[in-house]
Amino acid sequence: MSELKNGNLGPYSLDGRVAVITGGSSGIGAASAQRLAELGAQIVIGYNTGRDRAEALAAALPGSGHMPLHMPITDSAAIRAAAAEVESRYGRADVLVNSAGTTRAVPHGDLEAMDDASFDSILITNVRGPFSVIRSFAPLLRRSGDAVVVNISSLAAVTGLGSSVAYCASKAGLDTMAMSLARVLGPEIRIIGISPAGVDTDFVPGRSREAVMRQAALSPLKTVCQADDVAIAVAAAVTHLRLTTGTTLLVDGGRHL
Repeated sequence: MSELKNGNLGPYSLDGRVAVITGGSSGIGAASAQRLAELGAQIVIGYNTGRDRAEALAAALPGSGHMPLHMPITDSAAIRAAAAEVESRYGRADVLVNSAGTTRAVPHGDLEAMDDASFDSILITNVRGPFSVIRSFAPLLRRSGDAVVVNISSLAAVTGLGSSVAYCASKAGLDTMAMSLARVLGPEIRIIGISPAGVDTDFVPGRSREAVMRQAALSPLKTVCQADDVAIAVAAAVTHLRLTTGTTLLVDGGRHL
C-alpha cells in the first residue's frame, strides 16, 4: 500500500517542473503553454503539423528551456519516442496537458454523412491518442511523485450536442477513461478534465465566430469563451486542485443549465 500523504498540501509550484502539452502549437494548447510558462514551468510544445508555430511559441514564452517536439498522437511509436526525448532532455515530466484533438462538422441527423473513416479518425485521435500519451509518459509522471494530467474535454460529452455524434462520443469516452486511469495512477498522478462549451478558436472546421457567439448568448453568463479562459482553468487545476482527480470540470458559462 502506498504511504499516505498529509493534507493541506498548498498550491502546486511549477518552478523547475516540466509540462508537456499535446496540440500545443495553437488554440487552447498554446494558451495553456503561455499560462504554465508564466508560472515557472518549462514547456514541451507537442505538435503534429504546426512545427513553425511551435518553434515560434517556444521562442516567445517567458522563461527558458522550452522545446517544440513532434508528437502526432495517432502514432503510438512516435509518442513513445517523444517521451524518450523528454526523458533525455529534462529527466522528468510533471504536468501533461492533452489538448490535441480533432472533429468534423456533421449534422447529427445525417447518419450517412458520418462515414466510418471520419468516425474512426475522431475516436482514435480524441480517445486512443490521449491514452497513448498517458501510457507513454506514465513512468516519468510517476517518477515525479506528484504529477497531474489535464485532459481538454468538452461540454459535448455531457449534453450530446456538438459538432458531430462521433465528437460527442469521443469526449464522453475521454471523461470515462479519465475515471478509470485516476483509480490506477494515484497517488502519484492525478487526472482532471476541463470541459468548455464553444471556444472562440478555429478548432471546428467551418464554424464561424458568429456561431460561437450565438452559443454564448444561450448561456447564463453570456460570455464568449476564449482559449485563455480555458488555459486559466488548466493552470488552476494544476496548481490548486490538489485533492481533485478522476473528475471533469465545466468551463462553459453555465451553458449546461
